[in-house]
Amino acid sequence: MVAIKLLEQNESEIKLMLDKTTPEFANEIRRAAMFEVPVLAIDDVYFTKNSSAIYDEILAHRLGLVVLKTPKGYNLTSECTCNGKLCAKCSVKIVLKAKGPVTVYAKDMKIKDPDVKAVHPETVIVKLLENQEIELEAVAILGRGAEHAKWNAGHAYYLGTPEIEATKNADAKAVLERVPIVEKSSKGFEIKDVTQWTEAYGEICQKNGFVVKNSDSQFMFTLESWGSKSPQEIMSEAVEVIEQKAKNAKL
Repeated sequence: MVAIKLLEQNESEIKLMLDKTTPEFANEIRRAAMFEVPVLAIDDVYFTKNSSAIYDEILAHRLGLVVLKTPKGYNLTSECTCNGKLCAKCSVKIVLKAKGPVTVYAKDMKIKDPDVKAVHPETVIVKLLENQEIELEAVAILGRGAEHAKWNAGHAYYLGTPEIEATKNADAKAVLERVPIVEKSSKGFEIKDVTQWTEAYGEICQKNGFVVKNSDSQFMFTLESWGSKSPQEIMSEAVEVIEQKAKNAKL
């Protein structure tokens, strides 16, 4: 059974230790977190006016990449009772109007659901010169990163836990002085805090006669959320996706 230990967490990132597992399982969690957890993003944009220097298509693309806070309760359009007609249960209406000279930010969008907000309100949408205007309506829906990057919930990656071993020609003194997270114990040399390990530390160890290997059964797993959902929510939903796939595979 996979053993999971929490190493660090904050509002945007979570670090876990996955033990007694395989690279394939760690990668499955990574893929589920990045590509299977649904979040809101603008999908359709209807322009009434656009006399800015940016074409409609480019402006719509910029709007689609605005990170939106995704509250619970929304359905995927394919699973909604409205059968994809974009009701309030599966979509959010957004209005944006502005006349130059002005810089238009994500915070200027008027979003019908007050719980849906731009995670980064100072994101620049477009700069309008004098007499230039934009007027549009947009619709945000749930989607998955596997379909488009704008629905990507965050970035996840993993690394086999580093293991070091001193050879006969190892300069242990140099390593202990230059790599503060390495200590000598009765078992040899150990890394005190694997979350602080870097490739630079690995190069120092190798140049001073140490062999550095990465475990193939224990992994440091990091998930960074873009802000649509908390990293804890993303991990929880990713696990649910994997569990559902496992159940379907048994049928």
